[in-house]
Amino acid sequence: MADPSSYRPKPGQIPDSPGVYRFRDEHRRVIYVGKAKSLRQRLASYFQDLANLHPRTATMVTTAASVEWTVVATETAALQLEYTWIKEYDPRFNVKYRDDKSYPYLAVTMNEQFPRVQVMRGQKKKGVRYFGPYGHAWAIRDTVDLLLRVFPVRTCSAGVFKNAARTGRPCLLGYIGKCSAPCVDRVSAEEHRELAEDFCEFMTGRTGTYIRRLERQMTDAAEDMEYERAARLRDDIEALRKAMEKSAVVLADATDADLIAVAEDELEAAVQIFHVRGGRVRGQRGWVTDKVEAVTTADLVEHALQQLYGEETGDAVPKEVLVPALPDPAEPVQEWLTQRRGSNVSLRIPQRGDKKALMETVARNAQQSLVLHKTKRASDLTTRSRALEEIATALELDSAPLRIECYDISHLQGDDVVASMVVFEDGLARKSEYRRFQIKGFEGQDDVRSMHEVLTRRFRRYLAEKEKTGEWSPEDAENAQDGQDGRNGFTEEDGRPKKFAYPPQLVVVDGGQPQVAAAQRALDDLGIDDIAVCGLAKRLEEVWVPGEDDPVILPRTSEGLYLLQRVRDEAHRFAITYQRSKRTKRFKASPLDAVPGLGEARKQTLIKHFGSVKKLRSATIDQICEVPGIGRKTAEAVLAAFARAAPAAPAVNTATGEIMEEEEPATAGDSDHGEQPAGAGDSSDGGPSAQAGDSHGDGPGTAAAPSDSEAPTRVGAARTRRGMET
Repeated sequence: MADPSSYRPKPGQIPDSPGVYRFRDEHRRVIYVGKAKSLRQRLASYFQDLANLHPRTATMVTTAASVEWTVVATETAALQLEYTWIKEYDPRFNVKYRDDKSYPYLAVTMNEQFPRVQVMRGQKKKGVRYFGPYGHAWAIRDTVDLLLRVFPVRTCSAGVFKNAARTGRPCLLGYIGKCSAPCVDRVSAEEHRELAEDFCEFMTGRTGTYIRRLERQMTDAAEDMEYERAARLRDDIEALRKAMEKSAVVLADATDADLIAVAEDELEAAVQIFHVRGGRVRGQRGWVTDKVEAVTTADLVEHALQQLYGEETGDAVPKEVLVPALPDPAEPVQEWLTQRRGSNVSLRIPQRGDKKALMETVARNAQQSLVLHKTKRASDLTTRSRALEEIATALELDSAPLRIECYDISHLQGDDVVASMVVFEDGLARKSEYRRFQIKGFEGQDDVRSMHEVLTRRFRRYLAEKEKTGEWSPEDAENAQDGQDGRNGFTEEDGRPKKFAYPPQLVVVDGGQPQVAAAQRALDDLGIDDIAVCGLAKRLEEVWVPGEDDPVILPRTSEGLYLLQRVRDEAHRFAITYQRSKRTKRFKASPLDAVPGLGEARKQTLIKHFGSVKKLRSATIDQICEVPGIGRKTAEAVLAAFARAAPAAPAVNTATGEIMEEEEPATAGDSDHGEQPAGAGDSSDGGPSAQAGDSHGDGPGTAAAPSDSEAPTRVGAARTRRGMET
């Protein structure tokens, strides 16, 4: 625990101007981001007697080891920079709203030639019109089903659309009149886009004008004695009115507004948002947060506004935002919202009338959400704390292991040996810090040696970061001198909670006494003596610790054992997923991959020209030179690559044992199109999107291409491979 006076800046060093400040811990991770109208006054408030600080603020300043700041021109710029840094650094002491689900939106893909109406979740895409969010996806589908009668816009996927265009037959919706069938040219692209624009106009709340237009058309059709057309228009009007009835009118003046309410207690807060468009509630959403800092209702409202509108522009920011308390000061926030929308935004507290009554309804929803959350979470929080305490007691640790890393080795009969590292903080998975490794120090099956290699590589990176940040001692250098490779593999000190710089309190390995001994030996070789190690064996779920002949037996009903099992199972899942992806990549390899200078386009051209790899293998140099873009030197290299590969063995019918003459499929020549790992690899940058490699920053190793003689056995191998995976 740090003494705040040890890193307190001198008063004259802090500017008396707007800005954003960051507190960092001893590992240079950013733990808190804040903004201030006056940096000098705000930062001075943190460096006072700890007894006068809020308990959570006191915890933050004693966890921190340094503070830094950035001066900006205006409070609005400070608000924007604060939001950007909170998103970037994910500080542990900032308010972070948790949502228990991804809310669905009704989306219209106006960025496509033929716009499509569909349900979408997740991050919003450019060029797509969004309506909502809705509480349930079925609510969107019910609304769309009613509106398709009037606005027969395409709802099918790209694959269905292309197949219908190829066959000249629309899907079922095209036959029953709920799709205008642009796939078979019943309407042009321009006519279909007009339908999509009318659909969007109706969804934005401009319903009265459209219904009156349909009523006039119905009347005109009846006067012209076009009774069938009049009946269709009558049914269309009824469908639109039913769709409108699904969202009752709450504000009579067709207001576009968002209403935000907060319910809170000493530890947690719940936020509810009602999205009102055209006077109707079009969507509802809610968040819950732990109050990890001393915040008021106004602060919670400001954080909610940042999260709600931080990435929105245009009409997604309404003209009016109603809140229970105004941020202090409110002017920068209102100016920021105006900039996001592009026109004036009113930020105020409703005082009377329908808006105040609706705000009371939103507040009741927020209170109910908080009560429900505490009912669901109370036992979970207690259980996680008890599990960590049980682990600390069983392993005789000084404190509860708030950060646990677990490692597992996976392979298929000694091939494609990989390892995984998963991270649990406070008993919860932190997937952004998962890592995966390829075993490159040796070949073959040796789980103990693999575990030693992985732990050595991971903690060499940790020691390298310690050296970089000035936490290195001469003893560390003597004990880990073999870990210097001339590259630190890290970015600048930016405080991002990534890579291998943050040490765990507990390392868990999937295995028994041999794996635990290997892990402990790796730490000892690097001179690390402040990280505990244990292993969880699958057979009896016993916990092994280094240097002990007998395991630690936790009761079957122990929450600590249950947490260790979840950690171990997650590491196993992550490792085996990576191992399967590598195996798939290896099986897709081709002799053409070894031809220098032969890219994907020319590979596909060769396969398309000859029809199969088998025919290409039997072709002459002159025949290969006939392919556009293939010269004589490349043709010679192609034949040389096939000559180095083992000759193809005949395919075997696994049911009858009959030898068959079978053409290799055209895809046999496809090379892998670039592996996109599900988690981060042990690469030079260590980031979550990095590809797996060794500790020197190499990319993923290219597995040896299987010979064609292996092909007939793959079907049989696939039947048993899951049983052989470890």
